[in-house]
Parts: sequence; C-alpha cells; structure tokens
Amino acid sequence: MKSLPWIRWTLGLLLLCTADADSGRKPNFVFMMVDDLGIGDLGCYGNTTLRTPNIDRLALEGVKLTQHTAAAPLCTPSRAAFLTGRYPIRSGQSHGRMGVFLFSASSGGLSQEEITFAKAVKEQGYSTAVIGKWHVGLNCEDSADHCHHPNSHGFDYFYGTIMTHLRDCQPGHGSVLYFVHGYIPYKALSIGLVSLALLHIKGMITVTRRVVFGFLVLVGVVVSLFDVLVYTFPNLNCFVMRGPEIVEQPYTSENLTQRMTSEATENSERPFLLFFSFLQVHTGLFASPLFRGRSQHGLYGDAVMEVDWSIMQTLERLNLKENTLLYMTSDQGPHLEEISINGEMHGGYSGIYKAGKSTNWEGGIRIPGILHWPGVLPAGKVIDEPTSNMDIFPTVLNLAGASIPSDRVIDGHDLLPLLQGQVERSEHEFMFPYCNAQLNAVRWHPPNSNAIWKAFFFTPDFYPENSSACFHTHICLCIKPYVTVHDPPLLYDLSKDPTESTPLSPDTEPQFYSVLEVIRAAVSHHAESLKPVPVQVSPLQIVWKPWLQPCCSSLSQLYASS
Repeated sequence: MKSLPWIRWTLGLLLLCTADADSGRKPNFVFMMVDDLGIGDLGCYGNTTLRTPNIDRLALEGVKLTQHTAAAPLCTPSRAAFLTGRYPIRSGQSHGRMGVFLFSASSGGLSQEEITFAKAVKEQGYSTAVIGKWHVGLNCEDSADHCHHPNSHGFDYFYGTIMTHLRDCQPGHGSVLYFVHGYIPYKALSIGLVSLALLHIKGMITVTRRVVFGFLVLVGVVVSLFDVLVYTFPNLNCFVMRGPEIVEQPYTSENLTQRMTSEATENSERPFLLFFSFLQVHTGLFASPLFRGRSQHGLYGDAVMEVDWSIMQTLERLNLKENTLLYMTSDQGPHLEEISINGEMHGGYSGIYKAGKSTNWEGGIRIPGILHWPGVLPAGKVIDEPTSNMDIFPTVLNLAGASIPSDRVIDGHDLLPLLQGQVERSEHEFMFPYCNAQLNAVRWHPPNSNAIWKAFFFTPDFYPENSSACFHTHICLCIKPYVTVHDPPLLYDLSKDPTESTPLSPDTEPQFYSVLEVIRAAVSHHAESLKPVPVQVSPLQIVWKPWLQPCCSSLSQLYASS
C-alpha cells in the first residue's frame, strides 16, 4: 500500500511526459537539479561508495560532461545564471554570503528585466512548471506582489519552497543562524574593550557607569532580538507554496520529496518544460522512512539514495522517448562544512577536486552534467571540453524555436553541436568565476591546445589550515580578512593538475607570464561588456522586511507549531 502514491504520480507524470516523436512536436525538456550534490557522490563520475545506479544509467545511455561548471559557487547566483544564460553579475546577483538564503521574501531577487528560458519557450507554446526549490526571490513592494515569483518569470505552475531549505525547518536540528557567530569579529571587539579599560585605568579617558550600563543594555537588546529571530524563523520562513498560495507553513520535510514529485502530474497537450529542483541533500538533511538507514552511509547517503531511486528510476519507468531532452545537474559543489548538532558530518564529496560550495576551486563549481535524449544524443559519450550551466539557456531556446535575445550579452553557448559531435571544441575559450561581485578566477582553454589554464586572483583561507574547508565560518567567505590575495595570480593547468594541488611558477612553466598576459587582456575585454545594474542582493535588499513577509497557510496551524 505504501507504493500506491508513487503509482498515482507516476501515471500522472507519464501523461505529461509521453511525447510522440513522429508528430513533429517541439521537444519536451526535463531539467533535474539536486541541491549541493557533489560530483564525487555519483559513481559515474568517480570513486564513491554511494550507490546511484539510476543516475549512472542515465550517464551510460546519454552524454556525460566532465568539465561542466556552475557559473557561481552558491545557490542563488548559480540558479540565476542557469535560468538566464548570463553571469550572475549581469543580473545583480553577486552577493556577500549573508542574508540572501535567509530572507528570500525580501526585495532581492531575479530582476523582471531578465529573460528566463521558461519565459522564452512559453512564447513558443510551451507549458512550463517548476517543482521544488526556487531561491531567486519573491516580493518587491508588499507581501503579495510576488514580483520575483516563478509565475512572474515564465513558469505556469509552481509547487515548492521559495527560499532555501535549512536545518531550522526541521525540529530538533538546531539553527543555521547560530553560525552567524562565526562572522562576528569577537577578537576585534575584545581588543577594543580591553584597550578601553586600560585607557580608563591609566586615566587617559573616563568611562562612566552610565556608559557601561548603556553598553550592557545594547548587548542585551541585540541578543534578545537574535533569540526572537531564531525562535520565529522556522514558522515564518519554512513554507511551501502552490502557485501564489502558501499551502503549508511550516512544512514537514520528512516526505517532502515525495510530495513534490506528486505535483508533477499536469496533463498537457502542448510541449512542456519541467524544472525539477530537489532540496534533499542540502543543509538540514532529510530522508523518508523508506530510506532511513538504507544506504549504510549516514543520512547524506540516505538522501542521495532516495533522490536516485524516487526520481531517476521513475523517469526511466516513464519511458521518455525521443522527443524529450533530459538534463541532470547540481547548482554547485557540496557543502563540506555541514555538521549536524550531534557532530555528524553531513557534507557531500567532491571526489578528487579541491574544496566545495562557496569556493571557485574545482570542488565548488565543477558539477554533474548529464544529458539524455535517445535517438538524438549518442549513448555513452563523454565530453571533456569546458561547459557551463549557462549553456542550457541558448540550447533550449534554439531547440524550441525561440530567438536568442539580442539586446543583452548571453554568456552560454548552444550545446547541441558539441553533444552531437558536429564540433569537437567548446565555444568557451574563457570563463570568469566570480565570488561576490569580485572576479575571483579565470579559466582559459586556448584554441588548438589541450591546456586548460586557471588563474586565481585571491583564494579563501581554510580553517583548519590543513583542510580544504572553512569550518570557523560554516562556509568560505570572499571578503577580507578571510581571503589571501595573489600577485601574481596562482596559476594551474587543469589538464595536468585537475586537483589544483601544485600552483605553477616561472621556474616550472615557461609560459607562465605569457599565459597571465593573455588572461589579463581577457579580463579587460570582459569588464568592458559589463553594464551597471541594480544590485539585487545588497545589504539593503536582503535585510528582513516584515511588510514583505508572506503568511500564512493557516494561522491556527502557525500558532499550533509555536
């Protein structure tokens, strides 16, 4: 009896996804993005003890991209780039770590001036839907304008979470907000207080009791407000929407993946685009009772196993035919610093690649890239050329018969010629990974060369020093004093050193200076293409605004959960 819900949604999705290849219909699109999934977590990409047989089968029967990268190492800017085919800085989506994932009901979000692939193909007669995590904003001026909602960006149907999934959304898992302490400069504050006391003792300044009392009151108010925020955060921000309506607040995560997949049951006579965005291996891991303990690799393994079984195997049972392009990926690398309140490591695995989420080391931006389209794409093909999640935008538009926008720079390139073997080289000669609004690195794949040069202008400081993560701040930051600037830049040849373990020097690489000269020229040319745009995730934009807070599926439910 437990399998009956799966039978119902499988039959429903079958009606949506079955296409007649001989009818001349435009191709359907199914995109699956698993949040924070490490490339090392998939057997088809390397040595892993996790079992993902269905994803592995997709790779064997389709095309696997081994140099596939995210345009950014964090959720919101990466998703903005995926949806628009543009570097996130062009959309004002380059941000400093705090805030954007906490209060997505704020005014920061994907600008309405941006064109998503859903908006473009909808004009070609497509039915479009997004199921799962959105995380690119919600409101602008009031709690109901939904200017950043998926429905405002070309998706006919939405069911899922507007913001990200956090441990706060699961009772008993603690709060991610406590990691804010990692960003507070306690050392500087302590030095300041000690210095103030010494100056008072020496008679150089006078500190009155009123000043001390005022300071203590201020600290007490700040601490109290923080505690209120932690207490109310789950009830206010952990909600599920169907279209513009909140249907569950706070939501229960235990069977969330199953409930989300059951929503993909629309029967459409038109060609469709379905974007399925999973939360399941993100911060605050969860797995349904059917998969708890089955992987023998902890909760992370259970979550990955459920994603592989419940989605990949189901898509296989749907027997998607020639008329559907299937794309499977992640939004960035794994969150290596994710530790449960019980001290269990819940982060993913980057394989041979260095570091993880929030960094532009290969472990942070190299992501799975599997494309499956029987009869159109060759089975078992492996492509080692550099590609990006931004490439999906022009690929989809060209296949759907939509025009590529000419009024803006599109950084992605149509993948189909490369996938089908019509060309052997990627059109990405240069790639420009950002960290916040700062250009962090440059990737250069010279014409007529197998080299893939990568230069870093600054890198995060790991903690502990012998690790490849930032456990002191829960995630690596891109601001001083948490980075080291390099002049000259660190230089690697990924074709020989994919692990980025040994930076090159003039003594070890004769082309050292000439390579950097070409890269600097490319940076200048790239900078000329950038136009000033409103910053969507500035501190003013991402700060919590009560008048933008959506509420509620049920006031009685909300109060009961409190």
